[in-house]
Amino acid sequence: MEHRAALTPSTAKELMDAGYKITVERSDLRIFDDEEYAKVGCPLVPALSWKTDAPADAYIVGLKELPENDNSPLRHTHIFFAHCFKNQAGWKELLHRFDAGNGTILDLEFLNDEHGRRVAAFGYMAGFAGSAVGIDAWCHQKLGLKLGHLKPYPNEDALIAYTKGRLTEAVARNGGKLPKVMVMGALGRCGRGACDFARKVGIPEGNIIQWDMNETKGGGPFPQILEADIFVNCIYLTSKIPPFITQELIDGPRQLSVICDVSCDTTNPNNPLPVYSINTTFDKPLVSVCSIDHLPTLLPRESSDMFSHDLLPTMRQLAKRSESRVWKDAEKLYREKLAAARQA
Repeated sequence: MEHRAALTPSTAKELMDAGYKITVERSDLRIFDDEEYAKVGCPLVPALSWKTDAPADAYIVGLKELPENDNSPLRHTHIFFAHCFKNQAGWKELLHRFDAGNGTILDLEFLNDEHGRRVAAFGYMAGFAGSAVGIDAWCHQKLGLKLGHLKPYPNEDALIAYTKGRLTEAVARNGGKLPKVMVMGALGRCGRGACDFARKVGIPEGNIIQWDMNETKGGGPFPQILEADIFVNCIYLTSKIPPFITQELIDGPRQLSVICDVSCDTTNPNNPLPVYSINTTFDKPLVSVCSIDHLPTLLPRESSDMFSHDLLPTMRQLAKRSESRVWKDAEKLYREKLAAARQA
């Protein structure tokens, strides 16, 4: 279940102080209580009231996908993670809804600075949380337990303390041996988060196997992955690449027992981990692979604070959107994807 917010009470206040009008929909799922927004001066309105009550020129700022089972035209400009620009499942249908309503998607995933780097991303916290889930799953295996429902933690310290306790029990059952954690994409934001969590819970540096583009330039599959206990995939997929592992490899001899696919390109036809076909969720985190597509919500307050802080300078540019390279590029990309959907 998603608990993060793209705008926190503090960033909402900064935008209001800069002259923006911010209206917040009520939510009992969001990590920030309605009252936290009300205290900084945000008017509160019912959930989903943007559909009928928001002015035509309002920006609808969200986080994840729009409500399911709704094919109505979309007339607003939405700022959110649309998950439709890389031909994911349902991409054409979503773009057709915006086309029908003359709306626009300004996708948070594709807001890039002049160096092509995302202005705001949950990547670090996704890797951090993915590493936590992977290590927790390994601990459960060693203790003969089934990994059950995952719940968000109030802060990083609580998550680390819990995992350290689990590791102590699991290592005792594993002959005193700590797991080997292999992180793919270790030099990126996501990969750094995965490695940092492993370090913080006591995994020694020699047990953290860090691979990035240099190690994978020859193309997979990579049997070396099978030598780790836990494999955490943190790459940002932009084009088709040879698979990192195959079902044939998985079916053979291996040390590997946990795969956490933080990248979570489940429905992407170029998924480099073609050994699973469905996303897992917080209430059912493991099938054969952990592939939760909203891992940062394991630490929703800290994830939201970090993301919203980084996004704020770009949000401030909305008043002069036609002069902002970031927003102009985002709209150009939307128009390109819309044209592709019309032809598909």
